[in-house]
Amino acid sequence: MAGLTAHQAVTHGAGVKLDGSGQQLNLLITAASGGVGHYAVQLSKLGNTHVTATCGARNLDFVKSLGADEVLDYKTPNGAALKSPSGRKYDAVIHCASGIPWSTFEPNLSSNGKVIDITPGLSAFLTCAVKKVTFSKKKLVPLQLSPKKENLDYLVNLMKDGKVKTVIDSKYPLSKAEEAWAKSIDGHATGKIIVEP
Repeated sequence: MAGLTAHQAVTHGAGVKLDGSGQQLNLLITAASGGVGHYAVQLSKLGNTHVTATCGARNLDFVKSLGADEVLDYKTPNGAALKSPSGRKYDAVIHCASGIPWSTFEPNLSSNGKVIDITPGLSAFLTCAVKKVTFSKKKLVPLQLSPKKENLDYLVNLMKDGKVKTVIDSKYPLSKAEEAWAKSIDGHATGKIIVEP
């Protein structure tokens, strides 16, 4: 599901053509070391994109290894403000984190930039409605996932070809599923957490 979510956010949400044929886009991916984020970085780099990514300090090198062009520690002033080190404005943001207000995104977006929120809350839907009513060119788009078998097949083939990798943070037996869930909710996993029978 994390891979499919990333695929839909990158291709349908941000409009990246994964064969590299599209126009060059500047993307920001928040929480880039997490389950969806680490796929989003890799998929975005298959297209014609410049990727800026946010993560914690301990994962800066990891996210660079996935292909991100610029990586921000979200706890630094520039990271918290989502400012690209190269000064680029973002055509799209794949928003995999939580708790970042629209007012932080807006000054960093290009004139037609949009934020694709993969875990939209009530405030995201309200912001989306306000942007529609005011005819704003900058948009917040809550992602509505509609997984398709052909997209899963596509991801599996990318993995077989070594173009995308799945990073496993940790494995838990089913008897410790509660601990795995707590780690996931904490938001500091690097890659995916697996619960095994």
